[in-house]
Amino acid sequence: MDIIILTQRYLFLALSLVALGIQIWALVDCVKAKPVEFQRAFKKTKGFWLGITAGSTAIGYICVPPPVGLGGPIFLQLIAVTAAAIYLADVRPALRDARRGGNRNSGPYGPW
Repeated sequence: MDIIILTQRYLFLALSLVALGIQIWALVDCVKAKPVEFQRAFKKTKGFWLGITAGSTAIGYICVPPPVGLGGPIFLQLIAVTAAAIYLADVRPALRDARRGGNRNSGPYGPW
């Protein structure tokens, strides 16, 4: 029975560290982006997304189990990784498109 509990603890630790890695990735990408790119991509401001990703990373660290973090509630970890995933899935591609100078809704001769 102890092997099952030990396996669950290590699995939860591994999943928490993966979630923390996603949150750190979102934070670093947000820090590297320029404020004007958020305007060009028609997204919220850089300060807004920086606050979301920094808060997500802080909560993610708090929720990692005790050998690394403090071991907070799992539902906070899920909310935090969801916020970072929204940044990575929605905002990051729009910023990348804004860096290239294009618009996702534009055709070869201008906006559709």
